[in-house]
Amino acid sequence: MERTDSIILAIETSCDETAAAIVKNETELLSNVVASQIESHKRFGGVVPEIASRHHVEQITLVIEEALKKANLSMEDMDAVAVTEGPGLVGALLVGVNAAKALAFAHGKPVIGVHHIAGHIYANRLIHEMKFPLLSLVVSGGHTELILMKEHGHFEVIGETRDDAAGEAYDKVARMLELPYPGGPHIDRLAHEGTPTYPLPRAMLDEDSYDFSFSGLKSAVINTIHNAKQKNEEIIKADLAASFQQSVIDVLVTKTKKAVNQFGVKQLLVAGGVAANKGLRTELEKVFQHSGVELIIPPLSLCTDNAAMIAAAGAILYRKGKYGTMAMNGQPGLPIEIMN
Repeated sequence: MERTDSIILAIETSCDETAAAIVKNETELLSNVVASQIESHKRFGGVVPEIASRHHVEQITLVIEEALKKANLSMEDMDAVAVTEGPGLVGALLVGVNAAKALAFAHGKPVIGVHHIAGHIYANRLIHEMKFPLLSLVVSGGHTELILMKEHGHFEVIGETRDDAAGEAYDKVARMLELPYPGGPHIDRLAHEGTPTYPLPRAMLDEDSYDFSFSGLKSAVINTIHNAKQKNEEIIKADLAASFQQSVIDVLVTKTKKAVNQFGVKQLLVAGGVAANKGLRTELEKVFQHSGVELIIPPLSLCTDNAAMIAAAGAILYRKGKYGTMAMNGQPGLPIEIMN
């Protein structure tokens, strides 16, 4: 029997944010606590898995306690504990999964394993009700995907990255341009100060596929920088950032528009950390303004990793009675179709 009334505690530790949140009745956000590790990883230019795991161990109890305190609730008030089961860094995932299982076991609550990308998609439901069929453009550090949904909790991947994800390409290009980590926001800011004058490729636009590839674009940027150094030519960083960002946006928006038209969806949801990119948001708003398709982009606070999105996705699984077990483990390569 389906239940729509619920209070879900959720935990997210897939990468470098330790997060806990409480969501009531699927869409009412009662608390959302995130402890970021950016400062710890910044000097390395990327996330160091061992350091991330250790920080999660240090923060997890404090973050959960803070989420309960902000919601003015106790564990006895919870109906279930949801947690990111995968994908992500295996050591980081294990901290969250084991904390969730321990809480669930100690308090006699069901534990629910949630797919990280399903969480990013369901972050949108915290601000706007979903209308099916819908298409979600997922753009994050580790994922670039187009996912078709015909009902709650059902995911069909129609396009995915064949190599680097968009967010990963942003970070690698940012490093070449000597910009701080994480690179995405810095390239986005710099791109708005420049003009896209450098000729860079738009991979796979001519193919009859919704898949993405950004490895060649990343290599083209690296080659542009190396060639300029060999010729003692100055690289105009703002223009190169603008050229790179325009190439990424052109590919993402063109393929998304094609998919929206083919599948006749009612909504287009944008999800993942790169959904915070101003250039991408602006272009999507321009393209879909008069399309008849409702464009939903979450606020910046729900774009990056958080536990509210895991609670929102977990609430659907709770409604359907899809619970995990005490044998649940962190699964770094978990496919999203597993939730279907």
